[in-house]
Amino acid sequence: MPEAALFHGWQLATLAAIRDETPSVRTLAFSLPQWSGHVAGQHIDLRLTTDDGYQAERSYSIASPGGCIPLIEITVERIADGEVSPFLTEELSLGDTIELRGPVGGYFTWTADNPAPLMLIAGGSGIVPLMSMLRTRARSADRRPARLLYSSRNFDEIIYRGELEGLVATPDGFSVAHTLTRGAPANWNGETRRVDAEMLAKYAFPAREAPHNFICGPTSFVETVADRLVALGHQESAIKTERFGPTGETR
Repeated sequence: MPEAALFHGWQLATLAAIRDETPSVRTLAFSLPQWSGHVAGQHIDLRLTTDDGYQAERSYSIASPGGCIPLIEITVERIADGEVSPFLTEELSLGDTIELRGPVGGYFTWTADNPAPLMLIAGGSGIVPLMSMLRTRARSADRRPARLLYSSRNFDEIIYRGELEGLVATPDGFSVAHTLTRGAPANWNGETRRVDAEMLAKYAFPAREAPHNFICGPTSFVETVADRLVALGHQESAIKTERFGPTGETR
């Protein structure tokens, strides 16, 4: 791993900023006493301890662009019956501290010096580590062609919608295709079904261009999309996956 991705043990992170992304998703920005940097696609571990000593630990993808930056952002979807996400999205306030360690992970990562076209495929909150990659790419002077295929339940649940529109408006070889699986507004001109082989053939880079494919989302989504990419001729070695379970934590 690059020197900027050295791992640190548990430390107290201070909540420095809050931003709502959707009605149920919130971005939290933390300052840390030590942070030597991270690579896009890595995650952090977060630990909560109750007054009686009970601990709950979760992993969250880092949304911030890679490198050594002042604030580390995570984007959390509130799960109604979750153990951790309701506290993070409803109770944690500016100035509060929480235990955090990282960065963690070296497999599902991307750096701007990768020469291959960048294909990103996200389901729901699986957009978070892919957004880190897009933000890293936007800060790079040498931008490889990049595409995002993003599946959301409905229009109001598209995370980072405004920021993605801004990235598309910059003529630097990036495009995004949205699909909504549980209803679309009247003026919607995107797709309206689950990601299938036809959609991948339409929006993904063809296998002959040897793209670097990243897929993140619920387990069934990730496995289905990966299998369909292989069926379209992509090499398994060119497909990296990250999945999460019902609580929304990465695995």
